[in-house]
Amino acid sequence: VQLQASGGGLVQAGGSLRLSCTASGRTFSAYNMSWFRQAPGNEREFVAAISLSGSTTDYTDSVKGRFTISRDNAKNTMYLQMNSLKPEDTAIYYCARTSKPPNRSASGYAYWGQGTLVTVSS
Repeated sequence: VQLQASGGGLVQAGGSLRLSCTASGRTFSAYNMSWFRQAPGNEREFVAAISLSGSTTDYTDSVKGRFTISRDNAKNTMYLQMNSLKPEDTAIYYCARTSKPPNRSASGYAYWGQGTLVTVSS
C-alpha cells in the first residue's frame, strides 16, 4: 500500500491550497484517513480525520472553519481544502491510513505518505 500526497506549494497568507492523497490498491474505502502536519522543530500534529464513508470528520481547533477534509472512494483519493491560510500553517503535510477508528494520535496510523510542503508567506 502506498499513499501519495501532493498539492503543496507556496502561497500568501489568506490564500488557498488543496492537498490530495492518492492510495494504491483496492481497499481505500476500508480505512479511516487523516492529515497530519509537522513544522520545523515541532512534533507531528493532527490536522483532520475522515471516516470510511466520509460521513464523520474531525478537525483540530486551529483549522476549524478554514480547512475541509473530504474523500472520493471511487478515485482512492482524500483531499484537504485549505482556505484562509496563515503563516503558522506552514509545515509538511502528511496523509495517513488506519484500520482503527479515526483518532488524533500519530501512533495509531500504520501507513504514511511521503509528505507535501506547504509554505505560507506573510
